[in-house]
Amino acid sequence: MSDKTSLPPIDFVTAAAEDYEEVMSISVGIYNGTDQLPFRYHAWLKDPQRRMILAKCEGKVVGFVAIILVDDGTTAVLESLRVAPWLGGRGVAGRIQKFCIDTLHSDHPEVKRVRQTRAENPPASMLTKYKVIGDSKAVIATLIPADQLESAIKLLESRLHNLEISRNLSVLGPEEILTFLEESKTREELLPGGLLVQAWLPLTTCKSNLNILLRRKIVWIYSHPGDSDSGPHAYLEGFLSLGTPPYPVAYAEGIHLLEIDLFGNDPSCAKVHVLQQLKMNVPSLPAGGGIICVMYTDETLRTELEQLFEGLTPFHIVREQMILDMEI
Repeated sequence: MSDKTSLPPIDFVTAAAEDYEEVMSISVGIYNGTDQLPFRYHAWLKDPQRRMILAKCEGKVVGFVAIILVDDGTTAVLESLRVAPWLGGRGVAGRIQKFCIDTLHSDHPEVKRVRQTRAENPPASMLTKYKVIGDSKAVIATLIPADQLESAIKLLESRLHNLEISRNLSVLGPEEILTFLEESKTREELLPGGLLVQAWLPLTTCKSNLNILLRRKIVWIYSHPGDSDSGPHAYLEGFLSLGTPPYPVAYAEGIHLLEIDLFGNDPSCAKVHVLQQLKMNVPSLPAGGGIICVMYTDETLRTELEQLFEGLTPFHIVREQMILDMEI
């Protein structure tokens, strides 16, 4: 039966290391084999800011969600929510979210809002509770096997030969990142509303979130406003990119995910930043490792970046990334 009321009671328990295999059994095929949870599950268990919850039905795991407290503890972000495929459409996700909100009310009354990122077309029922904040970002992905990495980077370089490939890029260290987050004018130009999304995790730029970002060992690259010679590729605003160190995913043996979040709308900067992120992150791959390069960018840059990677293998995960927010 598919009637929601026909479900037996659902129990909620805290996830543990020994639950890993059962959680993975309900996660097969998520995001076309690029799900981050298999790689991050055990590290998340040790994170004091994060709580991992299982939904169980008749003793079997049928759902999972992680909650991380951010923004000085005033916001809870729901991550990696999933429901067993055989129970899809039966209201399990709604029950999980209700349990999360009830738990936050009882255990963390200081939390005033819940936030999450979603792919395109969230359920209409969700939009009655959450509001979409900011503009959706384009998601563009390319598969580059290990034996094509060198030639792919050379191809991208050849398409940028008229650009100042290495000039005007600053790799930011911890103190420079903090300075960037504290410079309100620069921050607001690139991050409207002070919201930064890093590999699907939406954070405000408040100082307390810096440790979360630093623990991820992200490559931060910044182009300062006006740091370009005059000419067709001059730009007035800054540009920021965040590159997540490549991590293995289930799509295929030896394939790693490299996620690049782009902030700004200058196409020349976007191309240079993507190339530089590739050049800085690819050397960290193990021998024989290939990548799925995923870029999250302003929708206005979609065509330019797709043209940059033309001739390489496109990879579909989702088309858009949305941020949903709800006061509680």
